[in-house]
Amino acid sequence: MKAIVLESAENPLVVKEVAKPAPGPGEVLVQIKAAALNRRDWWITQGKYAGIKYPTILGADGAGIVTEAGEGAGDWLNKEVIINPSHNWGEHPEFQSKEFKILGLPEDGTMAEYVLVKAEYLYPKPAHLNWEQAAALPLAGLTAYRALFTKAHIKKGDKVLVVGVGAGTGSFTLQFAVAAGAQVFVTSGTGEKIDRAKQLGACAGVNYKAQDWAQELKHFSGGGFDIVVDSALGPDFAKIPDICNPGGCIVFFGGTAGNIPELNARPIFWKQLQILGTTMGTQDDFKAMLAFVNQHKIVPVVDEVFPLADAKKAFDKMGAAKQFGKIVIAM
Repeated sequence: MKAIVLESAENPLVVKEVAKPAPGPGEVLVQIKAAALNRRDWWITQGKYAGIKYPTILGADGAGIVTEAGEGAGDWLNKEVIINPSHNWGEHPEFQSKEFKILGLPEDGTMAEYVLVKAEYLYPKPAHLNWEQAAALPLAGLTAYRALFTKAHIKKGDKVLVVGVGAGTGSFTLQFAVAAGAQVFVTSGTGEKIDRAKQLGACAGVNYKAQDWAQELKHFSGGGFDIVVDSALGPDFAKIPDICNPGGCIVFFGGTAGNIPELNARPIFWKQLQILGTTMGTQDDFKAMLAFVNQHKIVPVVDEVFPLADAKKAFDKMGAAKQFGKIVIAM
């Protein structure tokens, strides 16, 4: 079968023929119809991710058809499925176990014609989504859902700020918050992405390159935010507590712009703010996310679809952060 293989530090992205795996007890083989990129995949190719091993087939997100099933794998044969990439979460819903891992490293992932997974991580593909849209959903959808619902306890009427709406997690956070009845505001580095966000239901947006972006957003929101979802951190994070409403919640799951700077803690304790970290989610989070997507007929934003042979172009676009939504590879 053909696969996108992390072959070595010097040759991190190779499309090549590899052996097709065979399922053991409790496992299935999924013929992948489409796989989606995450920022994680790009960081791995740059050698800037923990636990890198060679060779590895990349890819956490995928959708396809079960073609083989091992003993005890259940009634999945010939079913259309998507895969939960959050594996071995553990017993405690508040945090992942030491055995937690994400599909695509260390285990071979979805950027191949077939992927081997445990049947417990399979879910029916939402019927209203095509293959590319379904493949875009798992990792970013799960991350956004847990941030908003499990961590921040979003409710109708909340004012929500999505920092960096152009990413896959950003677009899902926007879509989920709008569907939950919140008033959503966004930041982005381009006016085009802010316009796209407004088309998806955002009330307003501000370019984070502007010096007074925080005050502009506070003005647009009519005073501040109940929930802020951030995946960047960096120097601008210091402005966020000042634009939160009393009792507000700041949830973050990444640090692409650097570490949290020195903070003025007074607004945090005086307004009784919460700053919460989150990563991926539990099986229950994934089930709830899928139910929410099916209920509201949410369609993931797919920026561009590349054929397997053009995988390097897909990764280059991810590295340049030019996308709005998800970048997908069709098999």
